[in-house]
Amino acid sequence: MDRPLSNDCITILLASYRGGAFIGAQLDSIAAQTHRDWRLIVSDDGSDDGTPEIVADFAASRPAGQVQVIQGPGRGATQNFLHLLSLAPEGMIAFCDQDDVWFPDKLARAAAALSAQDGPAHYAARTIITDAALAPVAESRHFRRPLGFRNALVQAIMAGNTSVFNGQAAAILRRCVPAARAQNIESHDWWAYQITAGAGAALIHDPRPALFYRQHPRSVMGRNDTMAAMSQRIARLLAGEYGGWLAANHAALDAVRSELLPENRAVLDQFGAVLRQPGPLAAARMARLGLYRQTRSGTAALFAAALMGRLRQDGPRRPIR
Repeated sequence: MDRPLSNDCITILLASYRGGAFIGAQLDSIAAQTHRDWRLIVSDDGSDDGTPEIVADFAASRPAGQVQVIQGPGRGATQNFLHLLSLAPEGMIAFCDQDDVWFPDKLARAAAALSAQDGPAHYAARTIITDAALAPVAESRHFRRPLGFRNALVQAIMAGNTSVFNGQAAAILRRCVPAARAQNIESHDWWAYQITAGAGAALIHDPRPALFYRQHPRSVMGRNDTMAAMSQRIARLLAGEYGGWLAANHAALDAVRSELLPENRAVLDQFGAVLRQPGPLAAARMARLGLYRQTRSGTAALFAAALMGRLRQDGPRRPIR
């Protein structure tokens, strides 16, 4: 961006790829925000369906310099978001998915919540899950257990499509990006929750939905509250795929351990030991460490996977993708 940004400006980071069917509605919802002080950076990963043209037309309709389009790394959504984050200017940032529709007060609510914090802060919110035509299906889950590092290590609950970070939290994330890119982490929003929780940031989860979370056949992640989705996640956990994700996250966090609070560095080291130990020892150590997911069934499945040795990572980690 050529013009200096004000302290109230929120830089929106949108990773796009073949989003032509839906990205126009998302851009319109950004334009309709009651918080008017925003900038948008779109990183496109080589779309061939008209997405770049839609974004270019939107940029031409906005004040000069408000919308910037850059070329993505071509390595998937997570790497595209990390690429965006590495190039983001100082100040508040918001992650943005190409196929959602934001409520008009999304940014305003986030900015108000973040302004009440003195140190680094990470805001996220619930969503209204919809079908491809934006017909509401259900609200996303309301998490009732505490937010924190012991949860973040084993579960992603600060949804990236709702996440907004104040300037201090965004600066921490930018410093940690190179390690995350090198380790080819699975999920940028899970990683962001781990970094902000580990660094002692204020974690704010708004119980009021902030956007329509559109579900369609090409959704990268998809909803996680149905029996089918939860069964699929448990299957991945028990099959060992989840253990690979944990190992990648651990390596990325360990590389930036100086950004973590001393007590969370100790937790991280103990977690690393969990990932190297055989099943019974891993499960016992995990219990002593107090790691947890937001539901009893989820925590039980985690401990079952540890007991079965599905989290164990021997030797150098191989790339997931």
